[in-house]
Amino acid sequence: MKTFVFTPENEKKFQEQSKKYPNSDAMMLPCLWLVQEQENWVSPEAMVFIANKLKKTPIQVYEVATFYTMFNLKPIGTYHIEVCKTLSCMMMGANDLIKFIKDTIGIEPGQTSKDGKFHLSQVECLGACGGAPMFALNGQYHENQSVSSLGDLLKECK
Repeated sequence: MKTFVFTPENEKKFQEQSKKYPNSDAMMLPCLWLVQEQENWVSPEAMVFIANKLKKTPIQVYEVATFYTMFNLKPIGTYHIEVCKTLSCMMMGANDLIKFIKDTIGIEPGQTSKDGKFHLSQVECLGACGGAPMFALNGQYHENQSVSSLGDLLKECK
């Protein structure tokens, strides 16, 4: 069975963060974020690691990881494109962005490209309605986007 451990840098972050939280329940989300930052997803092995670290059961970690949609429970592409699917972005052209991604990369929301480079998600409001349509690329916001500007950004990623 494959095992998971934090990198030395993430172990240090864990130790620093654990001083800020009153108990292991409060550390669950920060631990999941550290895993996802390190691996780009939260594997079953990582959930067991977190459970041991926080003195919880693996199912308790699984319950939290599956409750929140921002945790990837399977490997995703190197570049994670999250397109906002709420009203402001849809009215301003988010569907055009999704169609462009489908036509140029060949993936639908929830899919990863065959080369493993791109993963597309449609997400709830990212809180940038004034800059609609917008998307996040590996967590970095890109507001007031067009098909042209998205195309330029994707070319940089290739």
